[in-house]
Amino acid sequence: MPDLNGLRIALTGATGFLGGHLLPLLLRAGVEVTCIVRPSSDTGALPEGARTATADLSSGCGLADALRGHDVLIHMAALLFGLSWQDYLRANTQAAQNICRALDGMDMPRKTILISSLSATGPCAMSPGATDDATPAPVSAYGWSKLLVERTFAAAYGGELVTLRPPIIYGSGDRGLLPVFRGAARGIAVSPGLGRDFPVSCIHGRDMARAILACLTNAVSGVYHVSDGSIYTMEQFCRTMASALGRSHLRVVHVPLPVMALTAAASTLWGTVWAAARTCLAGRGPKRAPNWNIDKYREARQIGWVGDGSRLSQRTGFTPELSLAEGMEEAVRGYRQRGWL
Repeated sequence: MPDLNGLRIALTGATGFLGGHLLPLLLRAGVEVTCIVRPSSDTGALPEGARTATADLSSGCGLADALRGHDVLIHMAALLFGLSWQDYLRANTQAAQNICRALDGMDMPRKTILISSLSATGPCAMSPGATDDATPAPVSAYGWSKLLVERTFAAAYGGELVTLRPPIIYGSGDRGLLPVFRGAARGIAVSPGLGRDFPVSCIHGRDMARAILACLTNAVSGVYHVSDGSIYTMEQFCRTMASALGRSHLRVVHVPLPVMALTAAASTLWGTVWAAARTCLAGRGPKRAPNWNIDKYREARQIGWVGDGSRLSQRTGFTPELSLAEGMEEAVRGYRQRGWL
């Protein structure tokens, strides 16, 4: 564990899944962490020693005070599931603009680590995966919003900026893949398209947190992909998941893309109707959009999602610790402890 004693870090997204893996590492390394949270955020699960500052990323209210006086900013907060392009732009791109406005005119953190996504690069199915210098070609609203976040920070930030583009991040506490785990627990999983392998990269949340730590302890800047170093077909990914769940048999259904498009459209329509109903009846929208929607279909219909994380390892010495099997076992333990499975 590196010694970062006394380093002052402002962290967004601390109450999310990845924050649950990163915060303990930062605190054990001696970091003074300020978690920037919404007034409505549930901070009960934050570990002892983590400070909080209340601010609103969507409006910018309170951000300047929350960010002032820190050595490093780690920006992880993001909307993963939205019903429209506007949802992603408001939640992701506008938040980045508000952070940069808040930093304007003050002593900027000497380093900012931005957690982006492989979706900002675009699809790739060939080994070793999309490289760090690949020309971005997003195919989804989420991917475009993350690329705009990157460009917003790059245009405004004067210090050391590190942008990490992870692929699938999984592990205990993650709600995004929870429906997939629940399906595998019942003995069924889905792979997009007929006659396709759909290769993917992935990384466990704990290793993703360690990659962030490696960027803190090394003088690096620029864009880096990150993964566990292996490439899996979606079927392999799901079968490893089933094994961790204790299932000896898993039926992997290769669903035709037109069928997936119809289900995504239906799910999006239902989410939109439900959001409108909640707004009319209760004055508020849904807590989150459906995990499966048109924007996620835009990503699922691609040839695959593979990123090459070798350059990050060369620059920082970062080496993933968890194999896919070990990571899946950790995820299942965590889900069961929370009563989610």
